[in-house]
Amino acid sequence: MLLFSCRQNSQTTGISQSLPVTEIVAMNNGDVEFDKYFIDKTMRLDYFHTGNAREEMFAPDRVVSDGTWGGSRKVLIDKLELGLYFFEVLDRDSKILLYSRGFANIFGEWQTIPEASEQWGTFHESLRFPWPKQPVTIVVKKRDAENKFKQVWTTDVDPTDRQVNPSGRINTNRVNIITENGPAVEKLDIVILGDGYAAGEMEKFRNDAKKLSDILLGAEPFKSRSSDINIRSVETPAEQSGVNKPHHNVFKRTPLSVSYSAFDSERYALAYDNRTIRDIASAVPYEFMVILINERTYGGGGIYNLYTTVAADNMFSDYIMIHEMGHHMAALADEYYTSAVSYEMPEITVEPWETNVTALFGKDNLKWKDLVNEGTPIPTPWNKDEFDAFGYRIQRERDSIRKNLLPETEMEALLLRQLNAEDEYFAGEKFKSEVGAFEGANYYQKGMYRPQLDCIMYTRHKVFCQVCQRSIIAVIDQYSK
Repeated sequence: MLLFSCRQNSQTTGISQSLPVTEIVAMNNGDVEFDKYFIDKTMRLDYFHTGNAREEMFAPDRVVSDGTWGGSRKVLIDKLELGLYFFEVLDRDSKILLYSRGFANIFGEWQTIPEASEQWGTFHESLRFPWPKQPVTIVVKKRDAENKFKQVWTTDVDPTDRQVNPSGRINTNRVNIITENGPAVEKLDIVILGDGYAAGEMEKFRNDAKKLSDILLGAEPFKSRSSDINIRSVETPAEQSGVNKPHHNVFKRTPLSVSYSAFDSERYALAYDNRTIRDIASAVPYEFMVILINERTYGGGGIYNLYTTVAADNMFSDYIMIHEMGHHMAALADEYYTSAVSYEMPEITVEPWETNVTALFGKDNLKWKDLVNEGTPIPTPWNKDEFDAFGYRIQRERDSIRKNLLPETEMEALLLRQLNAEDEYFAGEKFKSEVGAFEGANYYQKGMYRPQLDCIMYTRHKVFCQVCQRSIIAVIDQYSK
């Protein structure tokens, strides 16, 4: 098994390499015959992703079996091309493209925070794909300054090499079927894990998983496509209840290592023990993953093709579940901009790749122009100044509540008051039901635009806009055909 790594200067379109890397051009514009190139098994390539704000390196960890292949056997090539990163599986000898998927990761987000400018960080990651019959070349690409995918790492994997472990993991965790509508290879499959649930709280975990699954499947477009979705849960009992919350001076170690305060944002909850998480999830077939947090404290997270985290006991857990699945499943951008974030936002110089935001550099070629009714102005006017002033007042109150460690009931009351006030602001808007280009999105108050006045990616109203719904449907199609 030939393995090698390379570095990339993330600030430019060029690549500085620790070993020579030749750009590999894949041959094949359509999907391949599954049985010709793969067996009914999942290969998982684990690796370490290391770097800082300016460069990154990849180092293989191991190649293991991750259970029976549950993904589509028909749609093997990713035509959506979402995410900051993209990987391809090529037949090593013929260079025929066999499989591809877009993805994002914690490293890509970490590169955008101030800490990455001062020190290096390392994160464990995985690529999952059908088990090849013959040696393959794995190509990882990343978006450059023009949002075009450029190769940043390649490695060859020979499935017959003794360093490749074909043994399946023996699962000892209880598996629950929440909804099953057909074979995994014909459906979009979601696995739900839990962290911070003590051994005596497994019934609570099962109830939480069922409740939030029902909430997701009750929201469009999931509701209309519910027959194309399977959901299963895997139990992971903890030694104690709850998870790590550094901002609250609560410190715990849990099976999946979920922690609030990711990137020093008190509400952002991520899990860092990727190997453990992947091993446990492999008990069932899955494309997407939800990790329920046994906490009331408001928080969660969603990373494209990695996982979603949800505070199960919060008053707004239904919103968190649906919103974060928008990130995780369809790589939707946040459309809000008054809430504090940890990222350093660069100057807008290129059209964003996300399907639900635009910089309007090509006004006449708006990415959702087919949904815009005649007579709707672009940009689309709305009472932005008054709404923004209110949003920033709410953010100051949120900061005060967290700084003074006030009870969660105070935060829930504030967010409920915000939600009700937003209803009043939106009620009189002329274009409130129209698709257009409303300024304010993707953490930018100016210069970035969202498709509709309101959407669950913008406020806590539990409705996706037309553009976001269309994006999610495209993902469901990719996994259920």
